[in-house]
Amino acid sequence: MITFILCCAIIVGGYFTYSKLVENIFGPDDRETPAVAINDGVDYVVMPQWKMFMIQLLNIAGLGPINGALGGAFWGPAVYLWITFGTVFAGCVHDYFSGMLSERNNGASISEVINTYLGSVMGNVMRAFSVILLVMVGTVFAVGPAGLLRVLLTRSGADPDAFFTQSMFWLIVILVYYFISTFVPIDKVIGRIYPIFGICLIVMAVGVGIGVLRLNGADASMMSGYYADALAEQGYSAEGLTFQMPELWDNFKNLHPSGTPIWSTMFITVACGALSGFHATQSPMMARCLKSERQGRFVFSGAMTAEGVIAMVWAAAGCTFYGSVGLHSFKDAANTALGSGNGTSVYNISVLTMGWFGAIIAMLGVIACPITSGDTAFRSARLTIADWFKIDQGDMKKRLMLTVPVLGVGAVLGIGNALGKIDYNVIWRYFSWSNQTLAMIVLWGAAMYLAKEKKNFWICAIPAAFMSAVSMTYFCMAGECLGLIEFFKGNTAVAYPAGIICAALFFGLFWVKSAKYRNAEATA
Repeated sequence: MITFILCCAIIVGGYFTYSKLVENIFGPDDRETPAVAINDGVDYVVMPQWKMFMIQLLNIAGLGPINGALGGAFWGPAVYLWITFGTVFAGCVHDYFSGMLSERNNGASISEVINTYLGSVMGNVMRAFSVILLVMVGTVFAVGPAGLLRVLLTRSGADPDAFFTQSMFWLIVILVYYFISTFVPIDKVIGRIYPIFGICLIVMAVGVGIGVLRLNGADASMMSGYYADALAEQGYSAEGLTFQMPELWDNFKNLHPSGTPIWSTMFITVACGALSGFHATQSPMMARCLKSERQGRFVFSGAMTAEGVIAMVWAAAGCTFYGSVGLHSFKDAANTALGSGNGTSVYNISVLTMGWFGAIIAMLGVIACPITSGDTAFRSARLTIADWFKIDQGDMKKRLMLTVPVLGVGAVLGIGNALGKIDYNVIWRYFSWSNQTLAMIVLWGAAMYLAKEKKNFWICAIPAAFMSAVSMTYFCMAGECLGLIEFFKGNTAVAYPAGIICAALFFGLFWVKSAKYRNAEATA
């Protein structure tokens, strides 16, 4: 419990200290923002700071800080360190610069920002990469909440065979909403309903967090009857089992039941709870709505700080209730009975921490997270393509021309999953790796901007190099990447050196390319 509280305090404290330092290095000023200069009533619209914060939080939250954190809990409290320091030194830095560099470039999509600072080759890679990633995110965040809604309804007593309880029904409903929110002006739908979803999200995080602290040390047999029944189905009893939130100093090791290495799988699994390239695709939307550059830290770094705390709550819940630490001899049964990062496990943890009424609020919050990231994922895909090909989005027909095919691809993937033709877990795994790779590229772009401006580029170059090693290591050994070849699958002897070499190579390239800026500074 002490570790959990301490880590949350460090994340919040990082916003008031390190994020302030990052802001000072960037140097916001009183120049006219794109929202004021370009205001088109569709994507460039001035909005209140509190509303931008709420929209940004919901845009970036998604399933990542929930499913990712629950998945990370299998490694034990070591995941706390990545969420904590990843949020402060990588996530908040990444999100701030992705938003503010967009703002400095007339609200350009992140691929156009990369094109400006890393060149046309990397810019073209980012354009294609971003669109693919955004469509995958939109699909995942349509399929995921559809399944959660089905769980919520059936657990609440609805007829499991009724059409309105089926995932396909809710998938169609969500896709229709995605079409509307992608097409209409940002302040007409997103700007109006997000505060409501935001309340659900905040209540969920606070409720689960307090519930986990309250139940720490409690007898599991006294908890929800469903929990005991689920264990009984696996041939185990909750009698004598105590919920225990693990401390880092007692469990500072790899506790994954399958022995999966922490480096780099845990860093990829947690993703959005500490650092996420997906956030860079979302930040430009709020960069087009800032009235002043000085609002950037609260909107971008502040939202990432809040997401880091949310991830800590769910990681602690996972470690306590069904992780490889909290249940020791019962871990296999509990993992099977309560799931691992899916709708059922989220539902059960919500019931155990908040009761039935609280569980409904919590589940609505969990459902709101992916839906309010999925809609803006498709919106970002539209904007990325529009910026790429210079298509005016103030024109309704041209906006529709991009909205239909983008949502069409997402619908095909989502329905394919619902029909069992496409594996949701495979889509999520590819998303996780591509997500962190995009974050790495954005951090290198921000480092180049700082070098060009003769400012302290190390605040971006160090996390960029770190993520270069993480991404390459994972790519070399993961089953959905080079691990498709048996020789590379799980081969750390190859993957670890490859990650280090990649980080060194990328840093070397950055050092050479930024030399003209650094040399100019030295000459001056």
